[in-house]
Amino acid sequence: MSILKLENGQILSHLSDIQRELATLNIQIEHQDLGKSLRSPELLAQDILSQQEKQRILHLYENDFEVLKQKVDYHFYDLLVLHPGSPNLYTLAAAYSRYHTHKDAEALYILAGEAMFGFVQPEGNQVQLLVQAHDYIYIPAEVEHWFSPAASLHVKALRYFTSADGWIPEYTGTRFQDFLRNEC
Repeated sequence: MSILKLENGQILSHLSDIQRELATLNIQIEHQDLGKSLRSPELLAQDILSQQEKQRILHLYENDFEVLKQKVDYHFYDLLVLHPGSPNLYTLAAAYSRYHTHKDAEALYILAGEAMFGFVQPEGNQVQLLVQAHDYIYIPAEVEHWFSPAASLHVKALRYFTSADGWIPEYTGTRFQDFLRNEC
């Protein structure tokens, strides 16, 4: 389940409270166990996955993707796999852990592990969100945010795309509030 830390230090752990707080940004967060992880727990527990294993996981979620496409204009999806030995871990962390926006919406379903998001609210306050396994998050286009794997550096997530270049970060230059990275 998700945990949201507000700039004033308050921690929200009830999904309805988190949803209400993020509604000002039109961010959607849901906790939904799609049940497919029960079919591949051995794959989700592995750090390194072959292309064939990644394709197997994607295939398990193909029907869910087709249903989601009816609600949102997604055209394709992929599997993000990060762990301490990932060759691209620090490159991705450097690219996405600064405040940025995207032309397209950003949507992820966390299969395993956990990740962090930071958001700038309309009045300028910053909040930090921990997402964990079975959390689905939808961030509309142009919402200022950052993304990083959590302290464990382990995350497997389905990422949903509406276009090939819509996820290119456009950096805003907003600086982090120091207290946000210390907890959660």
